Amino acid sequence: MSTHTLYSKDPGDPTWQVPATGSARFTWEYDDGRDRLLALYQKGKDKQWDGARRIDWDLEVDPYDPLGTPDEALTLYGTRHWGKLTEKDKGELRRHYASWQFSQFLHGEQGAMICAARIVESVPDMDAKFYSATQTMDEARHAEIYGRFLHEKVGMLYPINDSLQGLLGDTLRDSRWDMPYLGMQVLIEGLALAAFGMIRDSTDKPLPKQILAYVMQDEARHVAFGRMALRDHYKQLTDAELREREEFVIEGCHLMRDRLRGVEVLENFGVSTKEAEEYSEQSEFLHLFRKLLFSRIVPCVKDIGLWGERLQKAYVDMGVFEMGDSNLDLLMTQDEEIAERLDRERFAAEEAGRVAEVTDAIAEGGA
Repeated sequence: MSTHTLYSKDPGDPTWQVPATGSARFTWEYDDGRDRLLALYQKGKDKQWDGARRIDWDLEVDPYDPLGTPDEALTLYGTRHWGKLTEKDKGELRRHYASWQFSQFLHGEQGAMICAARIVESVPDMDAKFYSATQTMDEARHAEIYGRFLHEKVGMLYPINDSLQGLLGDTLRDSRWDMPYLGMQVLIEGLALAAFGMIRDSTDKPLPKQILAYVMQDEARHVAFGRMALRDHYKQLTDAELREREEFVIEGCHLMRDRLRGVEVLENFGVSTKEAEEYSEQSEFLHLFRKLLFSRIVPCVKDIGLWGERLQKAYVDMGVFEMGDSNLDLLMTQDEEIAERLDRERFAAEEAGRVAEVTDAIAEGGA
């Protein structure tokens, strides 16, 4: 079935073409490399996995409650529209929200795949090219998985959000080799990690929990890669060059914050754009959600050396400045541990099931 038949509204042209600028860089130094980046490259090779096998796709998913979303988390909750919704309408609303969220994840992962490929092309160091090649494969796997979940389990997709598309376009059109790192590894990946984590930790549905936990295990390496590469590079930049990148971060953070309103969903339920925006701004759950989504971005930006006065003020105005003190290394370690624990629990349960089957078969044979 063509994906276009599943979109909630026509996404427009089937291909989005972004004119690329900048140089492809070859290096003839094959031996020299940063030990920590080469170690991350080795880890990237060791941790490759097959989404068709590691994830249990036989698990049932209710398309009208794919994530177990509580009423209070839906933006229409408590508004004049809520009382008019039937239980069937509320199920449809949950389906649309899950479709919208996972569609943005899907489009973001395709963007990450393209950005990782651009890094392979443009970054001057071989160790970074090596790691980016493993990340390109990771992002392809993530896009495959999110696409399969939406096609087979939800049965609906949403077009890419304008703000996400704007940030991706700005990232890819910039000729400076470090900008795909900054736009993708720090901003888009950082925000996605926080969003993945909030759903992973709150859903009681096993299939989306598996998907998010395993994707996050990969993403923890990607953010570490961006931090290493940019921290080294930004130490060499002038104050003016650092300010340019801080301006990009400020604009990108505003775009990403605006991306999170889900106005498109409410418009599909007959709510005007103006009213949908007002409901989004009034939603206490969405306020908390938007704030927590910056928990990965702010400490990363601070860590790589972009912490000028204007950028700090922007984070104060957004109410997320204090997140600069979050322990990124601890968060990433927890992401890896959660995925590994989920594997152990799943495989232990499967082994117990196989033992029970053998025991039953022996008992029947002796009867």
